[in-house]
Amino acid sequence: MSSISTAPFRPFPFLERSVELRSDAGGVLRLRSKIALAPVAPHIPALFSQAASAHPDRVWLAQRRGPERQWHELTYGAALLEVNAITQALLDLGKPGAPIVMLSENSLEHAVLQLAAMQARMPFVAITPAYSLLARDFTKLGDMVRLVEPAVIFAQDARKYQAALQALASQTDAAVVCVDDAAIEIQTTPWRSWVSVAPSTAVAESIARIGPDTVAKFLFSSGSTGTPKAITMTQRMLASSVAMHGQTGSRDHIDPPVNLSWLPWSHVAGGNGVFNNTIAAAGTIYLDGGKPVPGAFQETLDNLREISPTQYTGVPAGYAMLVDALQADARLAEHFFRKLRTISFSGARMPEFVHDRLQMLAIQYTGYRIPVISGWGMTESAAGGTYVHWNADKVGIIGLPQPGVELKLVPLGDNRYEARMRSPVVTPGYHRNPEQTAAAFDEEGFYRTGDALQFVDPHRSEEGLMFAGRVAEEFKLQTGTFVRVGQLRVQALESADGLLSDAAVTGADQAFVGLLAWLNIDRCRALCAEPAATHEQIAGSEIIRQAIRDAFTRHNQTHPASSMRIQRVLLLAEPPSLAAGEITDKGYINQRAVLNRRAALVERLHASPPAADVICIL
Repeated sequence: MSSISTAPFRPFPFLERSVELRSDAGGVLRLRSKIALAPVAPHIPALFSQAASAHPDRVWLAQRRGPERQWHELTYGAALLEVNAITQALLDLGKPGAPIVMLSENSLEHAVLQLAAMQARMPFVAITPAYSLLARDFTKLGDMVRLVEPAVIFAQDARKYQAALQALASQTDAAVVCVDDAAIEIQTTPWRSWVSVAPSTAVAESIARIGPDTVAKFLFSSGSTGTPKAITMTQRMLASSVAMHGQTGSRDHIDPPVNLSWLPWSHVAGGNGVFNNTIAAAGTIYLDGGKPVPGAFQETLDNLREISPTQYTGVPAGYAMLVDALQADARLAEHFFRKLRTISFSGARMPEFVHDRLQMLAIQYTGYRIPVISGWGMTESAAGGTYVHWNADKVGIIGLPQPGVELKLVPLGDNRYEARMRSPVVTPGYHRNPEQTAAAFDEEGFYRTGDALQFVDPHRSEEGLMFAGRVAEEFKLQTGTFVRVGQLRVQALESADGLLSDAAVTGADQAFVGLLAWLNIDRCRALCAEPAATHEQIAGSEIIRQAIRDAFTRHNQTHPASSMRIQRVLLLAEPPSLAAGEITDKGYINQRAVLNRRAALVERLHASPPAADVICIL
């Protein structure tokens, strides 16, 4: 791996680093970019209209459809006609300001409806499809719909979403619109009837009335504890986030970006970061029907054999699966790296062994390292926050404040800081929840993120910040020792050398730290030389169990402190549940939800004497 650091990076037009760091009484730090935020567009529909006017024949979106799974393309010019037609249909409902709820996945119609809702000044609400498809009941879904009181509920496929639609029928009088509208027991409006509506002057009049404080959308929080909160997003937030990302270099003006993206639009990274920034650059998104989970990732690989992206965005779990496939298939690797300018990820830190394997492949096929970009933000900041706008050698850096972002860093006493943010990208609050809105901001108007950050080099702020855990996830052992869950989880996965795909850290009020862990089945099968082995066979294999013992024995030798030592591991057969909130549809683990749902397994892991299936580490 030493050859990685000597290879040059593929050139990319990043913004220079220039930050100001001030210290207040009590050790509170203020960190911001010295570079002013660039001019901000009036709103997202204005950016789309500009792209459609300049590049009407350029493909905006493409999605596989039909029995032959061919790419169906939608150009900017054709999409604008559809957006204006749907805008008129929404205005004709006579429910100004009432939200539009989206139940289903990314699709061409999903994108058109999102922009039309913005033009009609009706907040767009994309709800994670798991609440409709995987939930045992529809309690949370009903709570979310009642909170926003929509005028329209959209589902791509009426039959696929029939159970959810029927459950909602008694709770709302919203019109139900479907594309694939085979007869079901509730009344639906066919999409084709709306897309054929002739726009009137009311469309242009509505667009002219969009202001910076116009609510563009509500995005829901994860809801791991109770009913999810509806986070208000204004046009100012979204447009400012686009300006920030373009300024720091996430948008390459040399060539229009081409993305192959599965990231769900019900989350901030896909629905704001990828979606809006692609529009601003008049780029193209190929909608990836695959996901970084066993059984679904093959479609992503098939798509990458046809599409050479200029930028690729994913999550660490997906990159772990991708590097395995690239190493096994030279033609796939050559096609993947052919036009690639940047790689970015969100949701969690990328393990170092995944990053290094990815860069070795990039060097092999291009002669360059690829800029691997990460950042830090949250739904409440519309994806804006910090960004790595330079070629970083170190894994885990989350960058520096983007122009227009001011961080207030409150010391936690251990070289870490609780991060608070003030910026035009920060939400004004939670919909119909004044108490939680008030609690989310401090006396100076800074949003309390709940995240801990630390400097890469305390003496050189320009080297950036690193994520240091969620303060609320941290716990104490019986000895009173604090365990930094986020940091330990990443180091544990790195120490496991690819044997584990993910883990949750246990040990609150216990004598030691443990892991509830999921196996990386493909890596384990290769180690056992058993390509057809079942999960149960792998989990019971003494080869695998000993490899995990050895890996964490080495980890404990280099991390002897009780807060970092891992003494037991329990391998989980059931994958993390989307419906229970254990994992988001972006693919990252919700630590609190896992521990709450699997409390009996946590107790089993820490029981004395240990059960036979618990792996004990020296």
